[in-house]
Amino acid sequence: MIKVAMTSVYVDDVAKAHAFYTDVLGFETRTHMDLGGGTLFVTVGAAEGAQQDLQLLLEPGQGPIAEPYRTAVKGAGLPCIVFSVDDVQQEYDRLRALGVAFTQAPTEQGPVITAVLDDTVGNLVQLAQPKG
Repeated sequence: MIKVAMTSVYVDDVAKAHAFYTDVLGFETRTHMDLGGGTLFVTVGAAEGAQQDLQLLLEPGQGPIAEPYRTAVKGAGLPCIVFSVDDVQQEYDRLRALGVAFTQAPTEQGPVITAVLDDTVGNLVQLAQPKG
């Protein structure tokens, strides 16, 4: 069986992304390695032991492919990744209280409720909760 082990999100500042994804969104650090020359290899994942086999790589988003891609996706208003939450409204309220900017408040979209936030490092991120 093939499973997703890691996926990446291009970010414009790995250290800033690490702080946002852990201190604000609540992920835990899985890997934090200094590769030298100012390059960090950082992965985060769900806290409290959830989804131990799945990591999110905070990938440097500079360069001839990553930067135009990241800019185009955000410019089109598209989230680069979707995170599942138990209660979108509760997360929306918690994150807004922490100063997180949202481009979309909780909205029913077919079988899910979604909200979209700005991750402060070049991306839009969608939170999703199944309805019912």
